[in-house]
Amino acid sequence: MLLSYLRLVLFAAGLLIGVQVPGFVSDYGKRVEAHLIEAQTGLQGFQRTAEQFFKGDLQALVAHYRASDDPVFRSDADSLSTLLTRQQALDKQFQAMQGPWYIRVLQVALAADPAIREETWNGYSYQILLTPEAMGWAMGGALALSFGIECLFRLIDWVVLGGRRLRQSRPIEDRNLRGL
Repeated sequence: MLLSYLRLVLFAAGLLIGVQVPGFVSDYGKRVEAHLIEAQTGLQGFQRTAEQFFKGDLQALVAHYRASDDPVFRSDADSLSTLLTRQQALDKQFQAMQGPWYIRVLQVALAADPAIREETWNGYSYQILLTPEAMGWAMGGALALSFGIECLFRLIDWVVLGGRRLRQSRPIEDRNLRGL
């Protein structure tokens, strides 16, 4: 009986863990978008200058700054180049977060910006979404956790006891089934 309750608890824990995945992915996507907007806002003044003098080419503006004799402009070239690189990286993250659910999950799990993922984790508040996607993740998490732990215990039983406990419990189960 205790083992049955343990299985139920593991299943419920898997549900609660699985239902967090879509919320975390959504929060990550919102943070990427916010950082992208911030980066684009920071580049607006430079973009206007590039449009006025370099037909909108920010790289040409960076090259002009680098070629300047003025050390302030050369320093600004490095800063502007860093801003451009960051904006391009955030744009790639944002585009990846616009894809189907499995692409978004893989993006967050494998190719996320580490700083933004950590920021999302630190600011994440647990939530229970009642969307079909969240319910699917919840059921998948519950089944995976329950099945994984069950298999682990069966493997330990088989390795340590040679499966004796499993064989000993079968006649009792068979007797109970015959009595029904």
